[in-house]
Amino acid sequence: MFFSLLFLVLLTVQTAAASPAKATLQVVYPRPESEHDSRYLYDWEVLRTALEKTRGKFGPYELRQASQFMSPARVTTEAAGTGSINVFVRATSTQLEQQFRPVRIPVDRGLIGYRLLLVRHEDLPRFAGVRSLDQLRSFSIGQGKGWVDVGILQAGGFKVVEGNNYDGLFSMLEVKRFDALSRSVDEALSEYDAWHQRFGFEVEPGIALYYPLARYFFTRRDAEGEALASRLEAGLETMLQDGSLQALFMTYKGPLIKRSGLARRRLFRIPNPDLPPQTPLARSELWYRPQELPVKR
Repeated sequence: MFFSLLFLVLLTVQTAAASPAKATLQVVYPRPESEHDSRYLYDWEVLRTALEKTRGKFGPYELRQASQFMSPARVTTEAAGTGSINVFVRATSTQLEQQFRPVRIPVDRGLIGYRLLLVRHEDLPRFAGVRSLDQLRSFSIGQGKGWVDVGILQAGGFKVVEGNNYDGLFSMLEVKRFDALSRSVDEALSEYDAWHQRFGFEVEPGIALYYPLARYFFTRRDAEGEALASRLEAGLETMLQDGSLQALFMTYKGPLIKRSGLARRRLFRIPNPDLPPQTPLARSELWYRPQELPVKR
């Protein structure tokens, strides 16, 4: 009996030694370029949930934000090398997917492709008369320098004016550097709440612009980046299956979508010529679809 117990103890010790505890995965995501920028709160909650859903299979993790504010250009530089971050979220493009490893599940269910316009109060009557895409193209559109949307809008026939930093875009709208700032549904309303009193702009109430676009998590194209991307894919697929991705989306985005009246707006559609062919457009469960949207071409 004694020797049997001793054998079991030794076997347990040997098994534990042969299967050491998994190391804690360090996941570091960017700090936005402005302290006023709250665009990414939902994304990081999705990231945390995907990591938590995979803790049993992939092991423990530590999730933290980088210590310094980062412009989009700096995020790319830091992520490409051995910088302070190893994951970021961004609207996809062919070039971005060549440089980084995409996790091809749209974090925001493609909501970024539905665009509203922030405009000056005195220009509301001008936009109210828009009934065609050609009429809409007569307005200049503001965007951040290097944003994926710049090329999409230019290819769609719009004049685009680029700003060098996020906060400065709202000042540029105020001083008439462009006619409208194009923002996703949730961004437009959040930014209205944050900046309206200071700059006095409005969310144009009748128009929506659409182009197919996906925001993904991206990692480096190395062994560590591939391992992290595989874990995030597993976590996001689990979230799709158990409904937690939809629940988070509706918690963070649902009230803003409802407030925007998106389904009642005149929708103008343009193509996205830089949308990678691997974009999973056929997986309908990945995409948000407003109901009964009248489409203008």
